Amino acid sequence: MIQPEISPVLLTLLKAARRVAEDRGAVAVVLLAEKAYDFQAVQKLLRKTRLIVTSEREDVQAAAEQADVALVALSHEPETRQNQLTQALLDAIVDEKLETGDRIVAIYSGFEHGSVDSLSVIHLSEHLAKLTSRDLQKLDTKVPLKTLRQVVDLAVEIGREGREGKPVGALFVVGNHRKVLAMSHEQVHDPFRGYGASDCELRNRTVRESIKELAQIDGAFVVSSDGIVVAAGRILDAPQEGLTLSKGLGARHWSAAAISKATNAIAIAVSESTGTVRLFQNGIVCLRVEPLDRAMTWHDVETEPPGSD
Repeated sequence: MIQPEISPVLLTLLKAARRVAEDRGAVAVVLLAEKAYDFQAVQKLLRKTRLIVTSEREDVQAAAEQADVALVALSHEPETRQNQLTQALLDAIVDEKLETGDRIVAIYSGFEHGSVDSLSVIHLSEHLAKLTSRDLQKLDTKVPLKTLRQVVDLAVEIGREGREGKPVGALFVVGNHRKVLAMSHEQVHDPFRGYGASDCELRNRTVRESIKELAQIDGAFVVSSDGIVVAAGRILDAPQEGLTLSKGLGARHWSAAAISKATNAIAIAVSESTGTVRLFQNGIVCLRVEPLDRAMTWHDVETEPPGSD
C-alpha cells in the first residue's frame, strides 16, 4: 500500500497537538482520518501522547491496524464531521480506549473535505452530555421542536435506564399520525384507546412512566405533532424496498426507516442491545444519540441576525 505523505499542515497540527496535549494533560490525540497515512510515523511525532485513529474508510482502518495503533471504526451512516467525532469518542469510551472524564485533542477536517485543518481540545464529560436544539432544528419537519424534544428525551431515558435492570428497545413515530395509523395495524390491545387527549399528553409524568413500562411490548408508539400519544403496540406496514441501513441494525430500525420514508413522519428507534437512539427521516438516519451515564442537557443556541452589534 502506497501511503500518502503527511502534509505540511497536518505536520504542524500534529506537533501543535502534542504540545497542547502535554500542556493540558490530554490523554490522547484523536485523528479523524480520511487518508491511510503511516500511522506509526504519526505516533512517533506525538511522542508519549497516545494516538487514536478513527475513520469510516476501510483502507484507513487497515492502515491503523497494520500500524498497531488504537482504532475506532465508524459506520457508513451519513453524519456531519461533528457527529462523526462525537460518535468516535462515544465508541472509544465503550471500547475502553477512553474514559468519560478524559481530556483529548482532536484533529479533523473542519472546513474542507479531505484536508485536515482543525484542532480542538475536548473534555469528554462536558462534550458528550450535550445535545443542542440546533441538532433538531435542522430537521425539515412540521413536528414542533418541543414535541421532538419530549420524545427524544424519553427515548434516551429508555435507552439509558432500560426497565427493571434489563435493556429495552422502543420505537416512536412522531407526526402525520393519521397516515401512520393507516399504514400500521394493531398487534395487542391498545392501552391508550378510549382515553381523552388530556390523559395522553407526553408531558404528563404518568404517561411517560406508562410508556417506559409498555416499551417491553412489541410495536410502535404513535405520537401526534402536538405531543399526544394516539396509539401503542402498532405494527408498521410501510414497504421496506429501496432502503439502505448500516449492518447490524435490526427489524425495529428497518421499520423506522420505512415508515419515515412513506409518511414524512419522524421515527425514533431505541436499540435494545446498545441503548442508542436513532432518528429517521425520509428513510435514513438523520441524528444519533448515545445513552450517557448522566442525563442529556439541552442547550438553546441564540443567534443574532447579520449586521447586529
